[in-house]
Amino acid sequence: MSQNSIGALEGASSVTLYDRFASLYDITFKFNRYSRSVERYLRERAIPLDEGARVLDAGCGTGLLTLALLRTLPRPARLTALDLSAPSLRKARKWVAKLDEARRHEIEFLRANLLALPFAAETFDFIATSGALEYVPVAEGVAELARVLKPSGYLLHLPVRPAPASKLLELMFRFKTLDPAELDRHTRRHLDIFERHRFSPLEPIGWTKEAILCQKP
Repeated sequence: MSQNSIGALEGASSVTLYDRFASLYDITFKFNRYSRSVERYLRERAIPLDEGARVLDAGCGTGLLTLALLRTLPRPARLTALDLSAPSLRKARKWVAKLDEARRHEIEFLRANLLALPFAAETFDFIATSGALEYVPVAEGVAELARVLKPSGYLLHLPVRPAPASKLLELMFRFKTLDPAELDRHTRRHLDIFERHRFSPLEPIGWTKEAILCQKP
């Protein structure tokens, strides 16, 4: 099956799901203070980005990761928030419009498929993704993100790791938790992994997610 065919299948399934559950997704991750945990992580890492850097939130959902990025980017950036679900993008746009820190950045919202990103190779300096690769064939998803990342650019992936709490999320949102060894194998084909961070169990995000920070050679 070609990548475009896989993308069409992904579009037919996950977009319908997220159109249906956008509000539930929004409420669930606000309740567990997801964005605050990611903000703390980003502030502590201070990823080096020049003014005007191109940043992609790949699979932005209702914008919680987008908000964390906008609050913590050290300099004005050009940020693209991309998702396949139109209702999720509307919610993301609404929340970003209320954020004072967003005014210093150039922001674009774009409806597009993670497996067929509408960008030239080596477009972005920094890509962040969370809750998106769980819906697509992981090899193709990682390869496509790596394609649009510049050499020496950074990728922050926040995968759902296998854990008791993850089983509930799998049922609620109908995705598949990524096998750590498989994810590692596919990631290392394109990127260097230089940090794998486990959030504190005192943070609800730590019950299901970890942070993997990578750099493209």
